Amino acid sequence: MKLPRDVSGADLVKALRRLGYSVTRQKGSHVRVTTQREGEHHEVVPQHSPIKVGLLHGILKSVAAHHRLTVEELLRNLEL
Repeated sequence: MKLPRDVSGADLVKALRRLGYSVTRQKGSHVRVTTQREGEHHEVVPQHSPIKVGLLHGILKSVAAHHRLTVEELLRNLEL
């Protein structure tokens, strides 16, 4: 599985809305998104363009674990 290299923070926040995440706060260039699906889950997304691959993988891994998906399945759902 190869992660996309050109995902910006705004694109990731927009894609996470498909899983029920919404912006709950912002401080500087970091946005916190929260979902109530399958229990409460928070994730912090930097508004960088592009997000570094290691950080993107960490965010996606955390979101995938919360929703009981693999990272590949999550990428297909988010259409990144």
